[in-house]
Amino acid sequence: MREKATTLYLGPQHPGITGNMMVKLKVEGDTIVKAETHVGYLHRGFEKLMERRNWLQSFTIVCRICVPEPDPNELNYARAVEEIEGREVPERAEWIRTLVMELSRLASYLLWFGGQNGSAGLYTMPQWSVGDRDYILDLFEELTGGRVYHMYIWPGGVRRDLPEGFTGRVLQTMDYLEKQLVKYDQLMFENTIFQKRAKGIGWIDPAKAIEWGVVGPPLRGAGFKSDVRIDDPYLIYDKLDFVVPTQKGSDVWARSLVRREEFQQSINMVRQIIDKMPAGEVYNKIPNPMKWTIPAGDAYVKAESARGEFGYYVVSDGGNKPRRVHVKGPAYVHGVTLLEEVLKGANISDVSFIMNSLGTCPPEIER
Repeated sequence: MREKATTLYLGPQHPGITGNMMVKLKVEGDTIVKAETHVGYLHRGFEKLMERRNWLQSFTIVCRICVPEPDPNELNYARAVEEIEGREVPERAEWIRTLVMELSRLASYLLWFGGQNGSAGLYTMPQWSVGDRDYILDLFEELTGGRVYHMYIWPGGVRRDLPEGFTGRVLQTMDYLEKQLVKYDQLMFENTIFQKRAKGIGWIDPAKAIEWGVVGPPLRGAGFKSDVRIDDPYLIYDKLDFVVPTQKGSDVWARSLVRREEFQQSINMVRQIIDKMPAGEVYNKIPNPMKWTIPAGDAYVKAESARGEFGYYVVSDGGNKPRRVHVKGPAYVHGVTLLEEVLKGANISDVSFIMNSLGTCPPEIER
């Protein structure tokens, strides 16, 4: 005899939910039979806001589209504007941009480590990893003046050069994080309880992964070696030595292993960047922002964020503000269509656990 179906609302205040969003669940007992994602509990409407502000003012909006990972938004917007206008970026600025992107990836993964384990009841990890993330935020504060929103990568390059002694402090932080990774292994990846919670949970059908538009660690965790930094190199990634890790399990455990290895890869890349970074200018100055116009045209650029392929389509009609901006992020697929599919048949206790493994920024959906 079937149990009576019950409707359960999880979020937006639930601490395990990724951002301020809600999942409406239809459950029988503690098994989910249907899931429906609801967003709109956070700031929204970025694309239309940008169409009403000049080119430089719009640059201050994009970082809000994903609070834990603002830098890919800044990079994509700047690159799209530069491509339409034909503005060159100094070589040193390209290296600094790459450094910022990899520091951003490390900060994002440290937050992910905490969220993934907190959702499993392993609260020591968020105490460690979120605290360790602050060391990277210290670097961002020194470099940009802001800990969360940086507004540092802008059209023409970056706002300022690296502070004196900054690279040494970055290397010290990388040494520290590499030592901490050994402790993360002992606490998380060698933890029998975490393995039992993660293996076989949140399985994504590899045959459907490409069709559904899965990207980033969830796609690489399904066995696909897909990474924009390799497939369509940008910035100076073609000058760095790194590998794209993959796993075959296509579950939470596989996605966790992918992120763990990518964390190490990012540490290695940061060291390479600092070792090879050339001297020179960091900014190709733009005209007066209030009078700055961009020739008519359009551009689509993409980058590999910590959550996967992240794209911007920007259109100019020759005026002083964007005619159209469209953001294509992983969250729409991962947080709506994929999450609703993967949650079918899952246990209520695994909702936030599965959601964290996919990587979702709600404002990226209600953009």
